[in-house]
Amino acid sequence: MDVRISAGASEEEASAIAAALAEHVESEVEVYVGDDEEPTVVQEASVEYEDDLGPTEREQLLREEIEEIERGGPEKYKERLPEQGKLFVRDRLDLWFPDGPLFEDGKFAEFDSEDRLPADGLLTGAAEFEDREVHFMANDFTVKAGSMAGKGVEKFLRMQQRALKSGKPVLYLMDSSGGRIDQQRGFFANREGIGKYYYNHSMLSGRAPQICVLYGPCIAGAAYTPVFADFTVMVEGMSAMAIASPRMVRMVTGEEIDMQELGGPRIHAEHSGSADLVARDEEHARKLVSQLITYLPDKAGEKPPQGEPKPPKRSPEGIDSVVPSEPNRGYDMADVIERVVDRDSYFELKPDYGSEIITAYARIDGRPVGIIANQPNHRAGAIFPDAAEKAAEFIWKSDAYEVPLLYLCDTPGFMAGSGVEKDAILEKGKKMIYATSSATVPKQCVVVRKAYGAGIYAMSGPAYDPESTIALPSGEIGIMGPEAAVNAVYRNKLDDINDAEERAAREAELREEYREDIDVHRMASEVVIDEIVPPSDLREELVNRFAFYEGLEKDLPDKKHGTVL
Repeated sequence: MDVRISAGASEEEASAIAAALAEHVESEVEVYVGDDEEPTVVQEASVEYEDDLGPTEREQLLREEIEEIERGGPEKYKERLPEQGKLFVRDRLDLWFPDGPLFEDGKFAEFDSEDRLPADGLLTGAAEFEDREVHFMANDFTVKAGSMAGKGVEKFLRMQQRALKSGKPVLYLMDSSGGRIDQQRGFFANREGIGKYYYNHSMLSGRAPQICVLYGPCIAGAAYTPVFADFTVMVEGMSAMAIASPRMVRMVTGEEIDMQELGGPRIHAEHSGSADLVARDEEHARKLVSQLITYLPDKAGEKPPQGEPKPPKRSPEGIDSVVPSEPNRGYDMADVIERVVDRDSYFELKPDYGSEIITAYARIDGRPVGIIANQPNHRAGAIFPDAAEKAAEFIWKSDAYEVPLLYLCDTPGFMAGSGVEKDAILEKGKKMIYATSSATVPKQCVVVRKAYGAGIYAMSGPAYDPESTIALPSGEIGIMGPEAAVNAVYRNKLDDINDAEERAAREAELREEYREDIDVHRMASEVVIDEIVPPSDLREELVNRFAFYEGLEKDLPDKKHGTVL
């Protein structure tokens, strides 16, 4: 019930009116003073019960047992957490879910055991996070270092199986030393044991968003949860993950290495690509996930939530000034992106891995989009194996969760050389092209500047079923750039010219002829591309195109699945 009273009323008067009305109408009352848009007082309904029975001693005993469980493991282990920059797991849940979990499952696990282990060191349940309902699990590091055994494994599996039914996002708040080796009977190799985690991860993949935050060293089996998750956040100074501990590595290989060098945030953010984001501390980790989840739907088949449209951070009229006319000159593609997307919506993933490709979420007029953009500031925007793999995974995830894709193309193509061949440039490039080919969400391709070789294929060029291929006037599409083309086709004829000045002039003439052949004006004239867009209009063009193709349905050929990924 809403009530508006005169502007001269005090807060005390508003409170008295709200209390009296709530008791009378038995529903929530909001009292507004004068022309205020927000209520001065919100009074919940007054409830009167028909009897005066209260809780018994039995209930009080249960509450005491719950309090004991919630205190976690031995106090000496809790006292060590601040030294490691960590929160106790219950305090961590308070940070993530200020109103507390909606409910918890399996709190009494191992309650009757001889060696009582509170909740068996693993908390599972459901909660509200940023106005979204989510499943969660969280290790209690004060109980056997967050290790996993029979009852905890069963709780984990039940949570995953319930998530498969609900399709709601899953948060894994991991701080586990792995399986309890001395208790492996009954949970390691069983049909419903720890190995089933990864089967369930696989079944959940593409069904419900899975987000993992690492708060400590996750070793062996525990390390697979973060890599199976759709998105993984590591925390600087405390997180690590590896297939084996430094001690085990020393036993097997003789290598002396510490945990951070073996599998710390820097290793996985820069070298393996297993970490999507690195947080400064626990609060920062929560903030990153709260941003990330705004681009994702609750479940497969639903659309991602739209935000309030905002103008870009920088003027779209500066795009043409940002993009150099020389095809080989570097610039920061993020400067173009910030002139296209909504202010403060640009959210980059894996920024330190495969940096020659940007993978990021953003909004255009409030609509979430996934951006795949070449980065000319790094390796001239050439596509290396790491970047191809990073892009393929991002495209695949975005498509699974109905996030439309925007490709910003400015690349000389896939990198060549013995080094990249050893690093499987063909295999990883194939995965990027396959992901682009198989994506069924709306796709827009923008040729920002150069689009050479198979780069235009990987970046969803005309042959890859984009809803549009548009270009800026700086665009070029060809098998290779002018310098390489002239060298490949005319080298012998140029070598026959003895006069240096004449040769240089002829070479320049041939380059210009070739550039005319690959210029986007010719491509537009032959309707290879759909349109050439004035750079200042690029944002508005994309707003209109994404809006028009929203809800588009595409079908893949009838088959079980492809064989590429």
